[in-house]
Amino acid sequence: MFENAFSNIDKEMRNEQGLASELDYAEQTSWILFLKYLDDLEQTRQDEAELEGKDYAPILQPEYRWQAWAAPKKDGKIDRNAAMTGDDLIEFVNAKLFPYLKGFHLTASNADTLEYKIGEIFSEIINKFRSGYILRDVLEIADGLSFNTQAQKHELSDLYETRIKKMGNAGRNGGEYYTPRPLIRAMIKVIDPKIGETIYDGAAGSAGFLCETFTYLMKPDISADDYGTLQRRTFYGQEKKSLAYVIGIMNMILHGIDTPNIIHTNTLNENVMDIQEKDRHDVILANPPFGGGERKEVQQNFPIKSGETAYLFLQHFIRKLRAGGRGAVVIKNTFLSNTDNASVELRASCWQLAICTRCWIAPVARFRARG
Repeated sequence: MFENAFSNIDKEMRNEQGLASELDYAEQTSWILFLKYLDDLEQTRQDEAELEGKDYAPILQPEYRWQAWAAPKKDGKIDRNAAMTGDDLIEFVNAKLFPYLKGFHLTASNADTLEYKIGEIFSEIINKFRSGYILRDVLEIADGLSFNTQAQKHELSDLYETRIKKMGNAGRNGGEYYTPRPLIRAMIKVIDPKIGETIYDGAAGSAGFLCETFTYLMKPDISADDYGTLQRRTFYGQEKKSLAYVIGIMNMILHGIDTPNIIHTNTLNENVMDIQEKDRHDVILANPPFGGGERKEVQQNFPIKSGETAYLFLQHFIRKLRAGGRGAVVIKNTFLSNTDNASVELRASCWQLAICTRCWIAPVARFRARG
C-alpha cells in the first residue's frame, strides 16, 4: 500500500510545473509527510491523555491541523464540499499555513522541542506546488499513509530512503545529501556504539549516519529506559543546507526518533577553541563535504588554516570528540598523500590523537581520542 502511494505521489509530481527534479520531489514530499506525521502524533497523544483522564492541548490550532484543511472528512471519507482545492488551496497554504507554522520558530521554548523543529522546517522551505488540483491529489494520497506503529514507520522509512537515494543520483547537488548505506553500516560496525553514548554528525545531510546507528542500537528486547535514552539523549547533528535539514528531520522521524536533535546551522562558523567538555560526544560518524572554498573569516575559527571544507570539518570533529571517544569520518582519498602544509599539519594532529597504529583506512578515517 505504501509503495503504491509513493508511486502515485511521484506520478502527480511529474505533472506539476513547479517541480523540476528529484530534489524538488523530496523536499515537497517531506513537508507533506511531516504534517501528516504530526497529525497522527497529535491524535495518539490525545488518545493517551483521554485514557489517563488528562486534558491534551494540541500543538496546532484547530484550523491548521491536517484533518481541517488537508483531509476534512465526512463519514470516514474526504468531504469534497469542505476540502479546498485549486487556487483556494494554494492561497491557504502560502498565505496562512506556512506563515503560521513558521511562527513556531519564535515562540518555541527551546531548540529541543517539536515546536521549534516545526518553525525551523517551515522557515526554510516554500510550497512549490502551483496547481492546487495536483496538491489536492497528493494530499489525499498522503492521507492514506499512517505513522501509528513502528512497522508502518519502518516501511515508510525504507521508501523514503529510496527517494533520498534517487535524489543523491539526480545530479546537481543531490550527492551532498546521501552517503551509500553499506558504507555507513560498515563504519558503524567498526566503531560499535553503545546505548548511553552520544553520537554526533556535524554534517548531517539526510541524517543517514544517525538513522543507521539508531537501527543498529534498537534491539527487540530493549528496555524502556534504554529506549528513552535513544529517543532523547543519544543522537545529535548539525546541518547547514535547508533542504538537507528538512529531509534529515523527516528521515529520523520515519526511522522512529520522534524529536530529532538536529540543529540548522553552519557547523564551520563555530570557533573550535570555544568547544568545551559539555559540547563533546562519545562517538562521531560523518561524511563531510569535500572541495569547498571556505572564506578567510571561516578559516579563522580553526588552528590549521585551509580553504578545504573537509579539513576544517576534521578539525571540528577532533575537538568535538570526548576523551576516550572514537569516530569514523569519510575523508578525501588524497588526504594521506597530499604534501601541502595544511594536509601535513592536520595528519600530524590526527596521529597525535590516535592511540592505535591501524587508525587510517582511506577513504574512511577511524580515530580514537586519548584519555
